[in-house]
Amino acid sequence: MVKWQNAIIFLLNFDGWELKLINNKAVGKTPKGINCVMDMEFLDTYNEKKILKKDKYDALMELDDVKLFFVNDPKGNFMYYLNTLKMPKLINDVYLLKENQASRINLTLK
Repeated sequence: MVKWQNAIIFLLNFDGWELKLINNKAVGKTPKGINCVMDMEFLDTYNEKKILKKDKYDALMELDDVKLFFVNDPKGNFMYYLNTLKMPKLINDVYLLKENQASRINLTLK
């Protein structure tokens, strides 16, 4: 997973971000210079809803930084801006995020 995390960090840094991998999270600054932390998931199978575990969400929300959740699956990349995201109802200690709730979406071309 570390190689995928580093690949995403490399691409985002190329796009103006300033991120480093620390404790399996991308930590650094957004292109606007704002402190951020991003948790990342890399999935081999596609699921219409993206799963964010409650404990991961709670840990991110304790931070003062911009909080992001990045999901890569066979359909594409989805980045969720958690600071203002209206979270869905908690089901079995997970949040099921819809694709259209993502603030950045890059779909894989077939």
